[in-house]
Amino acid sequence: MWHSLALGLALLLPVACSDSVTPFEMRLQEVFGGAAGLSSPIDLQAPPGDSRLFIAERPGRIRIVQNGALLTTPFLDIMSRVSIQGEAGLLSFAFHPQYPQQGFVFVHFIEPTAGDPEGDIVVERYEVSPTDPNLLQTPGTPVIRIPHRDFNNHYGGRVAFGPDGMLYLSTGDGGGGNDQLGNGQNVATLLGKLLRLDVSTLPGTVTPETWAIGLRNPFRYAFDFPTGRLYIADVGQGAREEIDVVPANSAGLNYGWNLMEGMLCFPSAPCDMSGLTLPVYDYDHGGGRCAIIGGYVYRGAAIPELQGQYLFSDLCTGFVRSLSFENGVATVTEAPMVNVGTPLSFGQDGFGEIYVLTADNRVLRIARQ
Repeated sequence: MWHSLALGLALLLPVACSDSVTPFEMRLQEVFGGAAGLSSPIDLQAPPGDSRLFIAERPGRIRIVQNGALLTTPFLDIMSRVSIQGEAGLLSFAFHPQYPQQGFVFVHFIEPTAGDPEGDIVVERYEVSPTDPNLLQTPGTPVIRIPHRDFNNHYGGRVAFGPDGMLYLSTGDGGGGNDQLGNGQNVATLLGKLLRLDVSTLPGTVTPETWAIGLRNPFRYAFDFPTGRLYIADVGQGAREEIDVVPANSAGLNYGWNLMEGMLCFPSAPCDMSGLTLPVYDYDHGGGRCAIIGGYVYRGAAIPELQGQYLFSDLCTGFVRSLSFENGVATVTEAPMVNVGTPLSFGQDGFGEIYVLTADNRVLRIARQ
């Protein structure tokens, strides 16, 4: 039923990356505080040029901020269908590239099944109301359902449209530890993968194409349209966190899990790296670091000096770092004295400005110092 993956044979060697982290200037501007009424904000998006902010709450709602105010009526409420066990929840959403004409929004969440609270990875398409631009019509149209019923961690993931107009979905390896289910390197499963979906056929069957394998928990990835690059932040096991940067049109790549964790062989050396795409940057768990939170390449207008920089954080230490990747060299800088607390995710508005969403229900905008 599913397309299998033809593995790339070329070995992509590790590139040089800076060992030291130099400073860069920025500040965090609070858009909403913890008492504003948001519940576990997990994603923030907007159609290009739209001044509204659309904020997904992990328990199963998408809220709208309009003219600086958080609207009472949700854009979408599917709380009755969403599991929040472990790492589950409403995880992401994406506006169709022709949203102003079509009004389609693709919503990605975990839905429990009968007798199984761990549930399935689900993507559905919703359409905006013809009479209310701040409301999605229900029910949605099914796009894909992937069973994930052994553990309630490592769901991945994110939905986003790529430069080719296709919808992409990243999935975790099925959970547990050490990829004990063996999904990362198994081309016959849809877990531990980056999938590409042609949603132009809806309503109807959507057959996913396995675009890449060897991912552990790619909670967030981002396309940078001006450069045609794909950035993947893949959460590690117990030693390394990694960022992969490849051309967005690179199909058939193997990111290494569970043969490797970051730049290290897993569980121990030696290992065969033939045919693997290695990260451009990884970092260890020193200083309390524990899990990478991937963001976006900055393409806003408010901070010109950040143009082209990929921003990311860490769940346990809350730093804000930027990565530039030029001529095969990754250079990482860090904003000194900036700590977001416990970041859940990054978001991007309709004008390319970047936000951080936190576990204490705050929304913070990356701003100029």
